[in-house]
Amino acid sequence: MTMGTQERILKMVHHCYWDKNANCAQTTLYCLEQLSGLPVHPLLFQATVGCHGAAGKGGQCGLMEGGLLFLGLYGASLGKTDEETMDICARYADVFKRNFGSMVCSDLRPGGFHKDDPPHLCERFTVRAVTCLHDFVTRLK
Repeated sequence: MTMGTQERILKMVHHCYWDKNANCAQTTLYCLEQLSGLPVHPLLFQATVGCHGAAGKGGQCGLMEGGLLFLGLYGASLGKTDEETMDICARYADVFKRNFGSMVCSDLRPGGFHKDDPPHLCERFTVRAVTCLHDFVTRLK
């Protein structure tokens, strides 16, 4: 990955969180849409409104959920069968878990969940996760 790409991811994540108040799944979709050029339908962004740790309840990480949704679209754009796309998603889940130790928001969120948490606590982690997904997608080509 070039420094230009890393800087671009940093800026996109910051823009999504602070200017758009997007959640982590939406941010992942937005970043990969921009980086890959594969359009994401606006309704998919709307569908991910509760995909940030199961609507803040600490469930599956929204970065993982957004990544899997993008990989489903990406597999289809490459002409992959459903089985091939599921294999891609499973491989990414293994990569994500190996790199970050878990796929569960409450495990990954810095300090867990507290009522007085500042907004967008996962911004740095999001940059790392989006970079991981981008690297994974780049190797699929």
